Amino acid sequence: MSKTNNNILRSLLLLSYIVIIGLVVYGFGAFYSYLNTGADRSKMLHTEVKQVDQYLPELEWAPIINEGRNIDEQTLNAIEKDYLDAWYVKYVAFKTNTKQGIDDYYTDNASKNIYSIITINSENNTTIEATTLEHHPNLEFFSEDGQLAVLTDHDVIEFKRIFSGETLITEITEKSSYKVTLLLEDGFWRIRHLVKIKSEPYVVENLNKPLEISEIKGINYYPQANAWNMFGDNFDADIIASDFELITSSGLNSIRIFVPYESFGKSALDQDKLLQLNTLLELAETAKLKVMVTLFDFYGDYSVLDWSLTQRHAKTIVNAIKDQSALLAWDIKNEPNLDFESRGEALVTAWLDKMVDFVKSQDPNHPVTIGWSNAESSTILKDKLDFVSFHYYEDVNKLVDTYKGLKTQITNKPIVISEYGMSSYSGLWNPFGNSEDHQAEYHKSMQSIFSQNDISYMSWTLYDFVEIPKEVVGRLPWRQNAQKHFGFIDESGNKKSSFKYISKE
Repeated sequence: MSKTNNNILRSLLLLSYIVIIGLVVYGFGAFYSYLNTGADRSKMLHTEVKQVDQYLPELEWAPIINEGRNIDEQTLNAIEKDYLDAWYVKYVAFKTNTKQGIDDYYTDNASKNIYSIITINSENNTTIEATTLEHHPNLEFFSEDGQLAVLTDHDVIEFKRIFSGETLITEITEKSSYKVTLLLEDGFWRIRHLVKIKSEPYVVENLNKPLEISEIKGINYYPQANAWNMFGDNFDADIIASDFELITSSGLNSIRIFVPYESFGKSALDQDKLLQLNTLLELAETAKLKVMVTLFDFYGDYSVLDWSLTQRHAKTIVNAIKDQSALLAWDIKNEPNLDFESRGEALVTAWLDKMVDFVKSQDPNHPVTIGWSNAESSTILKDKLDFVSFHYYEDVNKLVDTYKGLKTQITNKPIVISEYGMSSYSGLWNPFGNSEDHQAEYHKSMQSIFSQNDISYMSWTLYDFVEIPKEVVGRLPWRQNAQKHFGFIDESGNKKSSFKYISKE
């Protein structure tokens, strides 16, 4: 028995020895591999900046005619990347009043100025949320040894929100020019000097663009089988073309569609979905329908550091379809006022304000609106919009007064009710809901009001749906089931009694 125990003990000791030797060999191997691997800045940095995902302001270099050594494209790209990352890291520092990452993008001398601002802001409980949206650098000098670059960054569009504690003190939009010196250290370009040489308030001239058609008679559109997921693997051009023919034959002249921000790729757009979006507009043109395109569906961040990404998203979408004949207008965001409580009215409005300007800069030929969830919010930014649009799901009998009241505040622009409707659901989760007959009477009354008051409209929606994503109305069954039955056509493809009032005479 004792001999057996001794053998077991020897085996365990031998096994432990082998394991220890293996770990030591692995450790030396990993250390050797590390020493022979190039530096990875994303791991060196405390902030782990990934510019492609977090910071993409518009940047356009002036023609390269600098003094000194000629610069190759690879070096210019490296300067551009590190320069933009430096702006991003600085703004993270100002937002959090921390110093992490600053030394990786600024020399000791330049870091001192940033640290001084952080110290003062920390002592005064002040924070700054900021971003740049445009840069126009001109390379002035590149040294013969390739270690120093001097550039002037013209017309930098910079937005700042300054807080005292949780209280917003002011918002500033500036157009500034900077003289910048960068040094190549440890293989990376660090800012040595960043001096503002000129600055002025940034004001965009508002040139209102009238609607292309004088009267909108439209409907919000999703295919029945894949509502809220029209673009993707289930995109079916034949079904969409058939639906468009039906919409046209019913007396309508326009549709409103939605481009979801995340599923379209955020700042890195999905090219297949862009092709599908173009196909949809071509199908609409064939059916003689105009299309109001609603951007940023299901987007809800609005943080200032995210603005350059949303701007890149909008630029790609707008330029991909702005020449389509069927395009009617841009709706910047669906019901953004519903985000006021969670994200703050000032922040959401500031984002909308800048996005209206940006979309107009990319496409000056189509009108721009915002799809407010109610009439009360629809006067926000009214002077910047080409037409005002709001949604109405309230008492039919109050619509005329609501509309006329709004017309007294918005006297020089068209007003469109871009969503309205009634669910025909009455069942277990809402036994006192409306029937299909009630829905028909509702649409009959609404069409009468539209006709008598010359109101442009877009109803919600063509079809009843089998599935509603939880992101739309949540998980509560009484809300889910009500949302499924707003259509003029039921789940089996039969026209409901409301269909006869889908358009006015």
